Amino acid sequence: MKRRLHNIMLAGTGSDVGKSIIATGLCRIFLKDGYSPAPFKAQNMALNSFATKDGLEIGRAQAVQAEASGLECHTDMNPLLLKPQSDHTSQVVLNGKPIGSSSAYDYFRKEGKEELRVAVNAAFDRLSAKYDPIVMEGAGSISEMNLAESDIVNLPMAKYANADVFLVADIDRGGVFASVYGSIALQKEEYKKLIKGIIINKFRGDLRLFDSGKKILEDICGVPVIGVVPYYKDIYIEEEDSVDLAAKSFTREKGKINVAVILLRHISNFTDFNVLERDPRVHLYYTSNTEDIKKSDIIIIPGTKSTIDDLYELRRNGCAQAIIQAHRNGASVLGICGGYQMMGTQVLDPDHIEGEIEMLPGLGLLPVSTKMTGEKTTRQSRFTLAPANNKELLQGYEIHMGETISNGEEIKPLAIMEDGKQEGCIITQKSMGCYIHGILDNPAFTDFLLEPFKEKTQAANKAEDYTAFKQRQYDLLASHLRKHLDMNLLYQIISND
Repeated sequence: MKRRLHNIMLAGTGSDVGKSIIATGLCRIFLKDGYSPAPFKAQNMALNSFATKDGLEIGRAQAVQAEASGLECHTDMNPLLLKPQSDHTSQVVLNGKPIGSSSAYDYFRKEGKEELRVAVNAAFDRLSAKYDPIVMEGAGSISEMNLAESDIVNLPMAKYANADVFLVADIDRGGVFASVYGSIALQKEEYKKLIKGIIINKFRGDLRLFDSGKKILEDICGVPVIGVVPYYKDIYIEEEDSVDLAAKSFTREKGKINVAVILLRHISNFTDFNVLERDPRVHLYYTSNTEDIKKSDIIIIPGTKSTIDDLYELRRNGCAQAIIQAHRNGASVLGICGGYQMMGTQVLDPDHIEGEIEMLPGLGLLPVSTKMTGEKTTRQSRFTLAPANNKELLQGYEIHMGETISNGEEIKPLAIMEDGKQEGCIITQKSMGCYIHGILDNPAFTDFLLEPFKEKTQAANKAEDYTAFKQRQYDLLASHLRKHLDMNLLYQIISND
């Protein structure tokens, strides 16, 4: 039997430095080395979430890390999730269920935080009793001194867990010496001693050029540099944040089906499109440019945390009319979750669940209407495609607020759920919508979506099985980290009594 390891935390000098990816890779390494790791992030802020097997909600990053660990995801892995609703407020999801909304000011005040601290500590305790090690992830920067007293996710959580902390810094953004040294120097002594190593991430160029930099950091910080991890482009791990979506190519490609995903301001669950993005038959891009929309073969309106606000913006910036015009000219339109709601004739919010607007006309592409409700639906889904000739059971998940119903006429469902209930709406193969996230992970549905344009892709091969693809990516990430981290030193640190 292997000796139990210390729990570890990947903390950051800032946001988007690569904590999630490093944590995912270490989960895979520990699994391959015969341990039983599990991920944990006490508090996550993200619109990209996932439904657990028992119908609860967690951040997508922890679902990915669980998959890399060979586990079903569970709310104990991310007991507190904040889902931004506006620039100032977020929905608070505790142990997988929404408990209300909070302004940033109210949330980060010290008062009332102990109840949340008790809840996340209890979740950690349940995980720690079953798995070894717990691979923890911090949030943002560990040196936000103005928020230190209310912090329940970074070093106070590491102290509670008796975890060894490894500080991750992004060298690509510059200022790595100041950010690493400052992040450590600003800590109280009780937290400073928890930091056992430094990981420099996203290095570009010849690694030998940083040999002297590594020694300088070790000398001024008194902490070893565990590794310098190069930037990579050929490993695909699902992303937590949507910050890079706008940078993805808008150029149409000949010989491929051009798919435009509407770049909403509050886009959520954008990982719905990861499989389609890598399909050799498809050129997928994210856009809010009306000309790009008009030139596409397929338009997908994705999920959103604020359906009415994003629908209002689509009408304001001309995208709504561009979508309608493109559809009239032969483009397919698919709406997923909030996008499905927008495709109907109207969205109603009489109880002000989302904001002050009580009604907004939809795009009128489907004969349905939606009423916003305070109750959230969160579940994993198994279903068959209603229009298909076979009865292959497909999989996905639902995370939404609101109820969508027919306008009075009988509608054709897009899917038949495992319990026999009808889901979604389809007018033709070029106009359909549903609440099912992950529907594009199923080859049967992707083939159905692309079929009207198959003449454009006669020479292209189908996409490979996505489950097998993801497992291979986790292995590639683990190999990448093994090559560039001093795993012997890391194991020595997390094995010492």
